[in-house]
Amino acid sequence: MENSLKVWRAKADVTQAELAEAVEVSRQTINAIERGRYDPSLELAFALAEYFDCRIEELFSYDPDGV
Repeated sequence: MENSLKVWRAKADVTQAELAEAVEVSRQTINAIERGRYDPSLELAFALAEYFDCRIEELFSYDPDGV
């Protein structure tokens, strides 16, 4: 799964720690998502989209073929 979380976070001028606190996860979780090492739960994806006032599809995209 690809994501643009780092871009959205930069546009909002918030740190990983500030975002993590807002969505009630650790800073390490935000870092892992941004680096593509962790796919968030659906609940967390909704929380992130709500935080940035956008749709989940604007933050995350999935290519089942991995291309």
